[in-house]
Amino acid sequence: MPPTIPSISLDGVSVVPVANVYFDGKCISHTITLTDGSRKSIGVILPATLTFQTDAPEIMACVAGSCEYKLPNSDVWQVSEAGHSFCIPAKAKFEIRVTAPYHYICHFG
Repeated sequence: MPPTIPSISLDGVSVVPVANVYFDGKCISHTITLTDGSRKSIGVILPATLTFQTDAPEIMACVAGSCEYKLPNSDVWQVSEAGHSFCIPAKAKFEIRVTAPYHYICHFG
């Protein structure tokens, strides 16, 4: 039986109902906009090793599962598990690899 994940209640949130699908379905997310205008995405990455490109700075917060990630200008893979997050600068590439579904909230800013 899968673990129970608490839900998050967000008043006044606008949700884009069509999913963002990347890397042939290996990464799927939905974009939300908060009342203050800030934008986030909530999604899942399926088992894969992927390279992402950022436009704005991002904070990847792990909700469930885990991943390994490699930041720009680094050869070191680091681990992020539920409750942890990591920051990626704007205009940067980073790698992420997962072996089981990785659920996340991406904070843009």
